[in-house]
Amino acid sequence: MSVIVKPLAEINQQALRLLYRELGVVNAVRFLRQFTSGFGNYTQERDVLFAGKSLQEIVGEIEEQKERSASTP
Repeated sequence: MSVIVKPLAEINQQALRLLYRELGVVNAVRFLRQFTSGFGNYTQERDVLFAGKSLQEIVGEIEEQKERSASTP
């Protein structure tokens, strides 16, 4: 019995096509994202981004951004 070994790139393409077909693009992407580790250091970035701000100030900025986004056509 002989086994044909496909290149990894070909296997990846076939697997993605199957995932997209069976799950749909959105759910396939959601599935694949659970296997990525991300990048950067969120803790350091958060400390810089929110330095000296209270929770209330942060929430207020979020609400302002929502209002601006809702009023933009």
